[in-house]
Amino acid sequence: MAQPQPKPTRRPANPCFSSGPCAKRPGWSLAALEGALLGRSHRAKDPKARLAEVIALSRSVLRMPEGWRLGIVPASDTGAVEMALWSLLGPRGVDVLAWESFSAEWANDITKQLRLPDVRLIQAPYGQLPDLARVDPARDCVFVWNGTTSGVRLPDAGWISAEREGLAICDATSAAFAMELDWRKLDVVTWSWQKVLGGEAAHGMLALSPRAVERLESHSPAWPLPKIFRLTKGGRLIEGIFQGDTINTPSMLCVEDALDGLRWAEGIGGLPALVARSEANLAAVAEWVAGQDRFAFLAERPETRSCTSICLKLVAPWFAALDEATQARATKSLAARLEAEGAGLDVAPYRDAPPGLRLWGGATVETDDLRALLPWVDWAMDAVEAEFRPA
Repeated sequence: MAQPQPKPTRRPANPCFSSGPCAKRPGWSLAALEGALLGRSHRAKDPKARLAEVIALSRSVLRMPEGWRLGIVPASDTGAVEMALWSLLGPRGVDVLAWESFSAEWANDITKQLRLPDVRLIQAPYGQLPDLARVDPARDCVFVWNGTTSGVRLPDAGWISAEREGLAICDATSAAFAMELDWRKLDVVTWSWQKVLGGEAAHGMLALSPRAVERLESHSPAWPLPKIFRLTKGGRLIEGIFQGDTINTPSMLCVEDALDGLRWAEGIGGLPALVARSEANLAAVAEWVAGQDRFAFLAERPETRSCTSICLKLVAPWFAALDEATQARATKSLAARLEAEGAGLDVAPYRDAPPGLRLWGGATVETDDLRALLPWVDWAMDAVEAEFRPA
């Protein structure tokens, strides 16, 4: 049994490691919101210009190709994904890739809510990717780029055919702004403000390729669509959605905060700088994991390790010998000890994931804060071992 260690002397300057909503950008304060157009209609000239600026800056930082549409939509990334599924699917068979909780939710919607007749579910357990070679380019494909609850990401888009006939529909909510997305291989991309740039929740982004727009204008779903999902009118794309004329009422306070994050991203060097910051965070955790024997990455292959939702599993033999209920209690105790010390907030794994830790390493997190957290994990784990290890 590990000997109890004294508490570390240094705490993270920012102990926020939640996987959503995520840490605010370095140096953020409420002063960043002083210019918010509160009490104004989002359809007035100036507020609408702010919404259009969110779209323009997002396109610029992500280096989105010409011809793509980008719009602000309700209900965060979930709303954006649901709009895409309910509006676009139906004309072709669908391959659904599922390897963690949210991709499993999209599979559930497609099979049990939309009840599409021709669906292939290509699955993998936590820690692995599905067999990507099984994806048929003649079919639509729905997938996440980064498994937020498993810490397993796609290493590239080489498995997506450039000559595909179906649409590639990608939930990129914990990948956008922290990972390179191969836009040539994608047709629909979604994300939310609350992830990599640390914005506030409830607002989503929906990006559509020309192929996706063509599908929208040529396909009428066999099911009714509520207003909040409608992207076309009279068989034509509602262009206003992609120019800042949102379907529902956005929060202008959140809009100001989103602009602050985008301007910060642009100011530090854009996408390459954001990717580098996230990868540095992953490297710091990887160095620590290599130096101890109680935690391992949930992602089984190094090239699939997420640099945003960094998921670790407990592999100590004494922990593996515990029953499932006791493992759950021990994991909660670990997260609670870190929170009580103000060293790490919201680091428990997702409720459906294996026991361990989930540390957000997106671009707004300082690597020095992650390095300061890890000795506290060692300290807290010693205490958990003393409490839960069988005699």
